[in-house]
Amino acid sequence: MNDVIEFSVRAARRVRQSAKKWSRPLLLSLWVCLTFAVRLPVLEASPHFEAITVPGKTLEGNPLGDPVQRRVAVFTPRLPKFSSKLLTVYYLTGYSGSSEDFLGPNGDKFAEVFQQLADSGLALRMVIPDCRNRWGGSQYLNSPAQGNYADYVLDEVIPQLEKHFGTPATPRDRIIAGHSSGGFGALRLAMMAPERFGAVVALSPDTDFEVTHKGFAQEHLVRSVTAKQMRSYVAPPGEFIRPGSGLIQMMLGLSAAYAPKGPTEPGLFHWLYDESGRWQEEVWQNWLEEDTVVIARRNPHLFMPYHKIYLDGAEKDEFGAQKGARVLRDLIKPYTRVEFYESPDGHADYIEERLARGLEWVFERKLRPVNGR
Repeated sequence: MNDVIEFSVRAARRVRQSAKKWSRPLLLSLWVCLTFAVRLPVLEASPHFEAITVPGKTLEGNPLGDPVQRRVAVFTPRLPKFSSKLLTVYYLTGYSGSSEDFLGPNGDKFAEVFQQLADSGLALRMVIPDCRNRWGGSQYLNSPAQGNYADYVLDEVIPQLEKHFGTPATPRDRIIAGHSSGGFGALRLAMMAPERFGAVVALSPDTDFEVTHKGFAQEHLVRSVTAKQMRSYVAPPGEFIRPGSGLIQMMLGLSAAYAPKGPTEPGLFHWLYDESGRWQEEVWQNWLEEDTVVIARRNPHLFMPYHKIYLDGAEKDEFGAQKGARVLRDLIKPYTRVEFYESPDGHADYIEERLARGLEWVFERKLRPVNGR
């Protein structure tokens, strides 16, 4: 019996010694785990563009057979504390551009500038959709000749991204921006759904088509497109031929956006010239019906008094986009808050800095100079 008691005492002593031996490492491990668990939410996220797929249900059955499922590029700045409630800039690229341009090295400059904004206290998420069609661009409009790209942005991209990252406090916290065709798209989408946005930043937007579009619409190459060539360009998926000329591709895309034949002839549009090469003024009038300057002349109450509209045009713009932007500014100025800035150099120069300047104006921050100005 005594042997049993002595054995039990020795065993208990070993258990206590073992517990003492391992207690410190266990406590240290527990402390490390708890420390990291507390610190994880405040670790800084690396600035990056990421791809998020949008199903594109609004693009299903588009007459050109273009992809329905698209990737959206999203930049989230590095922050001391991660927030799912960052304000979002929906940025629309110029003609032939897309989200895919920003998912590689081409997005680095935009990422750098948006990180600078965040570091200065203006933290914004940047979202770039892909709205290309067969010919390179949709002008972000609905058209039976190409598909419903306005619906795609308004009813799919924005709701899905906000479901993923969190919705803004109010719709006025949404900003839509763009350059060139994207600037046109930003203005037109804000006109279509003024309650959805609080601000627009339009850089060298396609406005005043008599200035920005008519010159290249009257190029000899455009006038020389034959009926046979046109049939090959608008043929069904798998049969169509893409023109080798970038100018012709753009004119096909603009025609599909501005001059569709209608829902009974999906994928088809009116060309600016007849088969004899004569200018068709009635078709040009269809184009003008989509012109933001023409629309504003008829109804300058396009935007709400609370809207902030930033218009930009380069002083040496190859397409004269600064002229239309200035006219649009004058038309809407009595009814909403609007700013016009003439940026230096050409149409596509310093886009990142120009965008940042526009956003600084929207949020009433100190405005940066562009190229020293």
